[in-house]
Amino acid sequence: MGKSLIMCAKESQHLYDSLIVAAKINGEIHDLQTSYAEGDEIRFVTRDSPHGWTIYRRSVLFLLIAAVNQLEKRAEVIAKFTVNKGLYCEIKMPNAAIEPAFIEKIEAQMREMIAANLPIVKRSISREDAIDLFRRQGRDGKVQLLSALSNETISIYTCEDCSDYLYGPMLYETGELGLFELDYERDGVLIRTPDEMTQGHIRQRINQPKFGSILAESKEWADILECRFISDLNRMNKEHQIGELIRISEGLQEKRIAQIADHIAANQENIRIILIAGPSSSGKTSFAQRLRIQLRVNGLRPVMISLDDYFLNREDTPLNEKGEYDYESLDALDTKLFNENMLNLLAGREVQIPRYNFITGKREWKEDAFLAIQKDQPIIIEGIHGLNEYLTKAIPRINKYKIYISALTQLNIDAHNRIPTTEVRFLRRLVRDYQFRGAKALKSIRQWPDVRAGEEKYIFPFQEDADALFNSALIYEIGVLKAYAVPLLSEIKQMEEGYTEARLILRFLQYVDSIDNTDDIPNNSILREFIGKSVFFPQA
Repeated sequence: MGKSLIMCAKESQHLYDSLIVAAKINGEIHDLQTSYAEGDEIRFVTRDSPHGWTIYRRSVLFLLIAAVNQLEKRAEVIAKFTVNKGLYCEIKMPNAAIEPAFIEKIEAQMREMIAANLPIVKRSISREDAIDLFRRQGRDGKVQLLSALSNETISIYTCEDCSDYLYGPMLYETGELGLFELDYERDGVLIRTPDEMTQGHIRQRINQPKFGSILAESKEWADILECRFISDLNRMNKEHQIGELIRISEGLQEKRIAQIADHIAANQENIRIILIAGPSSSGKTSFAQRLRIQLRVNGLRPVMISLDDYFLNREDTPLNEKGEYDYESLDALDTKLFNENMLNLLAGREVQIPRYNFITGKREWKEDAFLAIQKDQPIIIEGIHGLNEYLTKAIPRINKYKIYISALTQLNIDAHNRIPTTEVRFLRRLVRDYQFRGAKALKSIRQWPDVRAGEEKYIFPFQEDADALFNSALIYEIGVLKAYAVPLLSEIKQMEEGYTEARLILRFLQYVDSIDNTDDIPNNSILREFIGKSVFFPQA
């Protein structure tokens, strides 16, 4: 008692292998400038943890914003999305285009501020004063966001003469923020930092032009919907415009699915196998069903085959580093049999498709599982390895059409606070697993790191090999998912393992108004896969 957390962290740093960047006070993450009371349980958060790297990246972003403010007061930084293994930020400058030379100046300014080890000071001011501050700065999105909060006080971070409100804790000085690289991107900058997957090494830039195109499309959709920030969504909710927003959002997706189906139909002589892949809770199954219907509209008669039926018998399944069966590994599939079956089908021969029994862990061969296809029957295959060329190595590339599904949210909290795609996908998974698999929130939280690690290994490296990309995010879905997720997350007790993660998500959801009336969501919506009443999932 009597010591600040900063002082305690400095005195304790020698006990840790990595920099202390924050603290858990009674299970909730706070920056080191937060006060504490007698009897509070305090645990330090180090940089080499998932939460630590999130705090570090947020601090580097604030340093970028402060550096741009030093160079050009009229410039506006807008945090956009993750692409090319970094965070892309648009920089708007009145009457001037962003050139590579300006990015070099920004980096030099950031390095200078790091060398000076400037303080990043947190202070609490009244909500009214914070609103007045940002109104004078012309930050309307932040004004609307804070106006909707019930908080009496707001925490403002200041470095030099740059003050901002960022969602979540940051470091208290600039001296340790040197682990980053900047790259010029059209109209802005790419920030690359380490994260929990790179063991402290800065991410290497990997050009992802196809992925970049779908991100540009998501921005275009947000502009069409006139809904860029959470405050826009909340306003539409209050003004009873959500029904129209839902219909346009769903219409944009249906149009894109139809375009993909039209392309496949126009090239049906070559495209015989359609492979659909994407990360967890991206809506692959609903997309596959909607694509099947659009192909029927084009006069084709697609058939669907599940990769799950090609699992090896359980005793032949490879193990992961924990000694558990690794069903996410490509080696868990009988790729030899799969390729033989596909080649025979394309040649017009009848094959017997196995059926995998998840209870017994065995493949079964049933008399009614024989299949033969005609020329107008493309095969739709959905699974996490669909983009990996090794899965279908025996099939000529010209006969395959690969589709990558992701859920790239078009919304930001405000210009400086983005909503990570992974958070929206986690909410989808959380709600679905409780609704239809009886899994409590704690189980979903515990499983998520392993799910994410599998995506990094088996899905993301192959996304640029896709022939088409589809964004399954719906701009209104966060408001809908909140109504389902908050009660589940609120049940987690302070002493339970997933409490910290639950509190972080609940803190984020405080900015979002619940959308309680779901009648306008069509029964073929991808969102119905997670909240129920989907035409494609009768049990839901």
